[in-house]
Amino acid sequence: MAEARTLLVTGASSGIGRAISTCLLSNGQSVIGVARDPGRIPAEEGIFKPIGIDLADLARLPDRLTELARDCPKISGVICCAGAGWFGSLEQMSYADIRSLIDLNLTSQVFVVRAFLPVIKRNGGGDVVLMGSEAALSGGRYGAVYSATKFALRGLAQSLKHECAGAGVRITIVNPGMVRTGFYDQLDFEPGSDPANVIEPQDVADTVAGVLNARAGTVFDEINLSPLKRVVRKKKN
Repeated sequence: MAEARTLLVTGASSGIGRAISTCLLSNGQSVIGVARDPGRIPAEEGIFKPIGIDLADLARLPDRLTELARDCPKISGVICCAGAGWFGSLEQMSYADIRSLIDLNLTSQVFVVRAFLPVIKRNGGGDVVLMGSEAALSGGRYGAVYSATKFALRGLAQSLKHECAGAGVRITIVNPGMVRTGFYDQLDFEPGSDPANVIEPQDVADTVAGVLNARAGTVFDEINLSPLKRVVRKKKN
């Protein structure tokens, strides 16, 4: 990157968020890493500040984000990676499951962007990067609510593009296919074992770094990432 920036990454303790944080730090950026359990965030070289916030706790989230925005006035970019997956037919989901997934995957993301847009604008512009999914492009069987949250994030990105361009804020959504992370630990399926069946977290991190490195007048509105050969396999019981 041309110059050092202060960037906020949610979901920084694992998976895509951790890979992005590590990549940004290696590029000389200051990273504020948000996770529910900051103790799980590994110590990284560079300027790194771990922050413990439970994004699913919507009742407390606005106050926590307002406090963080006040304490970190130099932020010029936000990368929203926190999220969870639940797959099965809709009638298998409890009402609490539905609410929980929407709260984390959608509402908390809107809250984060809402809290830091004014900060980014005061700093002369910057970036908001939302982590979507291939499920934001096409709804699939057994993923109704998950897909709904990702479709909504995509709509958020498209609308914010028009709202924020005049203030020099670039809005990007990245839609990865299956990424080899702990996302699948609690699910009954996973990517195939061939390297061509899966995206690596570093692939997504490199993509985000490219977005942030682009000339200020150029925006990657939407980026879709796919494994070369899409294979989904059921786990053995």
